[in-house]
Amino acid sequence: MDYIKIRFGNEFETVGCGRAMDAIFRPRPVSPMFSAADRTWNPQMDIYETPEEVILRAELAGVDKENLEVEINSRAVRIYGSRLEMPCSTDATYRLAEIQYGKFDRILYLPALIDTEVVSSSYHNGFLQIRLAKLQVERIHKIPITDG
Repeated sequence: MDYIKIRFGNEFETVGCGRAMDAIFRPRPVSPMFSAADRTWNPQMDIYETPEEVILRAELAGVDKENLEVEINSRAVRIYGSRLEMPCSTDATYRLAEIQYGKFDRILYLPALIDTEVVSSSYHNGFLQIRLAKLQVERIHKIPITDG
């Protein structure tokens, strides 16, 4: 569990409240992605499970299947790739730029151990879905104890 450190006291002015307020209300550039040299983004993902499997769904609209990679082990899934920027007119002026382009890399730790041999995936309408079979928990066997 992560904790947030909270400080109490009368030190509000000494930590630079004026500068903090200026930073909050200062006009920002159209998109911070324009200023980043190596642009990266984090696609939205869901993980849910049934008694038999773990299902992972990633929202990857505009990512070509050829630019998408998936790696798995019994405890985690790594999804990475890139979304190429859509071309626009050379004389266009951006008024809003929220769609993120470039590379992405997500590692998701799974809620249960999975069988890496029983996996299926599909990519439809910009959503990647991966179905991972849970590793069957071994049953405990009683062993009779004999004399001698």
